[in-house]
Amino acid sequence: MKQRIITAVIAAAIFIPIVIYGNVPFTILVYLLAFIALGEALRISKLKIISFPGIISFLMLGIFLIPHPYIEVVEKFGLSKMDYVYFGILLLLCYTVASKNRYTIVDAAFMLLSIFYVGLGFYNFLYIREHGLHGLTFILYSLFIIWATDSGAYFIGRAIGKRKLWPEISPNKTVEGFIGGIVCALIVGILFALFSNIPASMLKLIIITAILSVFGQMGDLVESALKRFYDVKDSGKILPGHGGILDRFDSLLFVWPLISYLLLSN
Repeated sequence: MKQRIITAVIAAAIFIPIVIYGNVPFTILVYLLAFIALGEALRISKLKIISFPGIISFLMLGIFLIPHPYIEVVEKFGLSKMDYVYFGILLLLCYTVASKNRYTIVDAAFMLLSIFYVGLGFYNFLYIREHGLHGLTFILYSLFIIWATDSGAYFIGRAIGKRKLWPEISPNKTVEGFIGGIVCALIVGILFALFSNIPASMLKLIIITAILSVFGQMGDLVESALKRFYDVKDSGKILPGHGGILDRFDSLLFVWPLISYLLLSN
């Protein structure tokens, strides 16, 4: 627990100021986190990072993440970001043939799914922050409701949890903890509605907070299912006491796209 707390304090001291500052340092941070997360996903599935498909996958992710203000960098040749990604998909599929199925269609499918899973989440992280002070408020809102969800699920689950939520996927999670996480997230959502400049009514924010808390916990379960399938304990070791980047951002990768749709699209 001591190591876990020390890591959390150091990581927060680096992460939060960069998020608040935004601009180029924030973009660099997001790219770094996304690349590490993709590398962890490939290692979990025992796919080689230093390989032709590995290099192609990182190039695809890099293009996928390009923020909207810099989109002309890739579009000056008359192609959209998705055109480049589609070309990358064709290369990966062609490599299954060139490698004589040592790199299989299943490997290509997992790699592509990982690119979109990681890319969609972290792209929306960038997209939200582009919206000035409102964007920063949304990011802080997402961080606090997920921290509240995780803490509530953990402590309430330990205190009164009896019924297993999904023992085949995550044996320690309970129904009581799941509900407790939502309740704690709702408390945070109400506080944001009362004391922040978040552009949403109390009722709307309560509904959205409940949705985000549920999907955040589902994101955590999805990563648990992935690790259980490949018989891996943690996605990585970069955060002592916490595991890897995927272990820490699994919930947020589900939440940030939903915030873009539910709050920024209006």
